[in-house]
Amino acid sequence: MPETLPPRSSAPHVRPDVVSRYSGFRTEVQGLRAVAVLLVVIYHVFLGRVSGGVDIFLLISAFFMTLSFVRKIESGRPLAIGRYWLHTFKRLLPLATVVILVTIGLLTVFPESSVAQFRWEALASVFYVENWALAASSVDYYAADHSTASPFQHFWSLSVQGQVFLLWPLLFGFAWLLRRRTRISSVPILVVCFGLIFAASMIFSVITTETQQAYAYFDTRARLWEFALGSLIALAIPYLNPPRVLRIILGWVGIVSMVSVGVLVDVQGAFPGWIALWPLLSAAAIIVAGNTESRVGFDRFLSWRPVVKLGDAAYALYLVHWPLLVTYLVIMDRPWAGPRSGVALVLVSIVLALVLTAFIENPLKAWTWPEQTKRRLALVIIACLAVVSTAVLSWAAVDAHRSAQLEAEAARNNPGAAALAVEDPSGTETDAPLVPIIQGDYPKPSLGEPCPEEMGLSAANQTWCGITIDDPQASQTILVVGNSHTIQWLPAIEDLARSQGWNMVSYIRGNCILGSADDQVRDQAECAEWLSEIDKVIDDADPDLVVTTGTRSLEDGGEDLSPGMVEKLQELSQKTGHLLAIRDNPRFVDAPGLCVQDDRRSAQDCTPPATDITTSPNPLESIAGQNEGISTVDMGDLICPDGMCAPVIGNVIVYWDNNHLTQNYVRSLSPFFVERAEKALAENGLL
Repeated sequence: MPETLPPRSSAPHVRPDVVSRYSGFRTEVQGLRAVAVLLVVIYHVFLGRVSGGVDIFLLISAFFMTLSFVRKIESGRPLAIGRYWLHTFKRLLPLATVVILVTIGLLTVFPESSVAQFRWEALASVFYVENWALAASSVDYYAADHSTASPFQHFWSLSVQGQVFLLWPLLFGFAWLLRRRTRISSVPILVVCFGLIFAASMIFSVITTETQQAYAYFDTRARLWEFALGSLIALAIPYLNPPRVLRIILGWVGIVSMVSVGVLVDVQGAFPGWIALWPLLSAAAIIVAGNTESRVGFDRFLSWRPVVKLGDAAYALYLVHWPLLVTYLVIMDRPWAGPRSGVALVLVSIVLALVLTAFIENPLKAWTWPEQTKRRLALVIIACLAVVSTAVLSWAAVDAHRSAQLEAEAARNNPGAAALAVEDPSGTETDAPLVPIIQGDYPKPSLGEPCPEEMGLSAANQTWCGITIDDPQASQTILVVGNSHTIQWLPAIEDLARSQGWNMVSYIRGNCILGSADDQVRDQAECAEWLSEIDKVIDDADPDLVVTTGTRSLEDGGEDLSPGMVEKLQELSQKTGHLLAIRDNPRFVDAPGLCVQDDRRSAQDCTPPATDITTSPNPLESIAGQNEGISTVDMGDLICPDGMCAPVIGNVIVYWDNNHLTQNYVRSLSPFFVERAEKALAENGLL
């Protein structure tokens, strides 16, 4: 039998007077939604800045949710939290799914290097975790060039909102339970709950915005205070009844303040800290002003039917405007929209939003079949999740199959560095597809099995330590230490270890330079801790040889070998007996591989200028000449033959980004690396 809606409870302590205070649809608040979404769209399209409109959305969603739940609690009805969750996501997900699927289709016009990352963001968006995906990727939300942004980036706020839709009902459930047991009104209970959340989240937000703003921007914990403020306003609104004249003033002051915040304040680096109070308190003033029934009140505009209708379509407008903007910029190869194209984008977004609301969102809201049982509601949600997951995973599987086919033909068609040693390359297809397909972040080689806990490394440093080769019969061990420019050589170093029958241990952390604290360019505190525990790894592994990157290349074409780095190289060679230092590869301002991937005919245009590092003497040689425990390897002539760093060699893309070699090219370099390393070590008597 179909499941029926829960009946009204006959529980005691019903407070009709309180229920009536929190009843009624607020047309002016619905109109406020329209103003907020227009602020978001206009600021995104024309100014490339944050307006505070999204923060107002978050406040309004908590405002309405709180009014609804307080009415339920005070009328004595069961909260039916499970049904609320199912109903809410059944209402939100279908339209979001349509937009996500269309946006996935639009990815075919985006640079291939970005598609894989954006596909996974589509999955993160439909599962309401896009904010955490962006935080983990250190996305710059304020980047001026929107053409490089993810078309799913705007789902961060919807993800935060979805997470609060799961959390807030639990607080209302606590208030409902406490009210039944103590006969205390839910209002003061909720005031205390949301007041504590507001204070704790605000403090957390201010601190994290100051220390790691890029992460804090997407952090749900740093946004909870905005929802809590919306809930507190909802709880207070029935008791706020300022004079009519004051309410008229509040409405106009609120809208002027709300519109001007993004212009008057450079919010870059400041949100979501205390400065977000500006737009939120502006919106609060408008809400408190309410319906003044005055011809000169701003609420008259907010209650105007076209504005309210746009407020009804605010969700759809927010969903469509961003992928439409980013896709246009990608197609036109522009960093931002001009005045005419910007106006067109805003108008098209509004029309699309109205159409989607009228023909998809509203009919699905009115669809009664899912509402008859919780199972049916869950079925709609599962269907939405499944269709997006199927689209993303199927495309990823096709790409993986294509990459596997290219790799299978690589031995014949993609010799990489081996082509430099062949006088007649006629056996190689010059028009063969290039490898690798550059998508997403730089793929780091595996460090192997985790190092034993007996090493005594901290939990953070344990993740940077791996047993790459563990052969009980091996008599010697290589320890690989360094940063991402060392880890890129792991396949070649592993070949060296296997050629000698040695074990191999890796202790590698990105961004950390083997040197002094002053040498670190990022993560100074974390790198200092990582460096402090190298001795623990040495004591446990007892290596016969340490391999690391000895210098650091610079984007201007130069090369750094500081006194602190020299001291660290000498120290490691003394502790372990011998050290093999690899000269760093050049780095550039732009990524040659990304430039050439979509059009190999542009290889000449994508070749960076010659750099000093490819033509100057190896600075490590003088260090090695003074220390018999240090040997060096320089692969620069095979990375940049004749001093020119061609983006493609032997049908292999050389650089993944602007400073890391692709693993395909490193593997092609491996025989040359092993030969040169063995020669250098033999000259110093290690082999």
